[in-house]
Amino acid sequence: MATTSAPIRGPVQTGERALAPDLARGFMLLLIAVANTPWYLWGRELRATTIHPPGGSALDRITQVAAIVGVDCRVYPMFAFLFGYGMVQLLSRQRAAGHSERAVRALLRRRGLWLLLFGFVHAALLWQGDILGAYGLAGLLLSWLFLRRKDRTLLVWAAIGTGVLTLATLLGVVWACFAADTSPGIAGYLPLGAASVAESDPFAAALGRLAFWPMVVVGQGLLGLVMPVAIVLGFWAARRRILEQPGEHLPLLRRVAVTGIAIGWLGGLPHAAAVMGVLRIPEESMFVFELSQTATGLPAGLGYAAVFGLVGHRLGHRLGRRRRPGPVSTAVAAVASVGRRSLSAYLAQSLLCAPVLAAWGLGVGAHLHSASVAGYAIGVWLITVAAAHGLERRDNRGPAEVLLRRLTYRTRHTPDSPAIATLEAGR
Repeated sequence: MATTSAPIRGPVQTGERALAPDLARGFMLLLIAVANTPWYLWGRELRATTIHPPGGSALDRITQVAAIVGVDCRVYPMFAFLFGYGMVQLLSRQRAAGHSERAVRALLRRRGLWLLLFGFVHAALLWQGDILGAYGLAGLLLSWLFLRRKDRTLLVWAAIGTGVLTLATLLGVVWACFAADTSPGIAGYLPLGAASVAESDPFAAALGRLAFWPMVVVGQGLLGLVMPVAIVLGFWAARRRILEQPGEHLPLLRRVAVTGIAIGWLGGLPHAAAVMGVLRIPEESMFVFELSQTATGLPAGLGYAAVFGLVGHRLGHRLGRRRRPGPVSTAVAAVASVGRRSLSAYLAQSLLCAPVLAAWGLGVGAHLHSASVAGYAIGVWLITVAAAHGLERRDNRGPAEVLLRRLTYRTRHTPDSPAIATLEAGR
């Protein structure tokens, strides 16, 4: 196809978007809020392999088990998959418009660099667990390494990464069996990340967040392997338009949903049992759950993405046959609208949580427990859903999406785009 020197095509219009990715991002922002808010429970004992505090009521303990099994380390792999999916969508759309691959890659580089800067500012002002920087770094490197590779190459490297994760977990289990008298070497990981939340001096808290943020960027963005594997699989899936045309891939989506979620949830049960004291594991050996949670979080995240492909397929048919919106279609539209503004919603979560819950703000987190902070997270998510639905009704984009798109495309033309709106953040 001949290339053109015409200006880069702007993001796609709302009517061109598929339901499944937006619905997935919208609902997963709820799980991101549930995963992140326990970090604000400051002023109490911390354990080596979980941010969830010990003790509490029966409801608190149920909440912790549900989070460990179904949320912790299970959300960001799904967003990473969608992030990679969106990158291929952007590349395909621009190339179909006749633009050179070189111009599109420059567009992707700008987006990755701006995401890094967004993440730095987010960490400096609000949240040490910012994930934008990790996506920016991973996007920069993986688009350079893999976007031009063959499908077989993508699957081979995804299999290698998955194999390394599995092998590391198995070796960790063996090591844990002989680690009764040795230090796990990572026990300070969670307290370091939580220290800035418990800091009452705003300036010292900001320094603490910025000290921890590079660990998240490099650790989750590259070294942890989960995000790179999920992004590469997103490349592969987008080439087949699996989420845009789920009806043509139903057997695959069903297999991934059932198998992935089963592995993820079953893999989280031993950690939950150990945290609850049901499974007696020496403190020196608890580090193994850092590995198992990460390794089983990858298939769980892919399973979640597949579930929303199936849901999008079912709802797309049902909603298309209805002339008037009912309560179900209205709720689906509201959740999808927050998914289309996922970057703004993600940043809004920090804005509604950090100044209220952290010690440098109002300090409310010291008075909450696992169940109550989960309720707070749900309330925050509902606020973002209502705000996004209001913007949708007025045909307005989220403010963060508008800014990022103007910076990336170097234009004021900013209709909705799955490639840019795919924030994919959180643990």
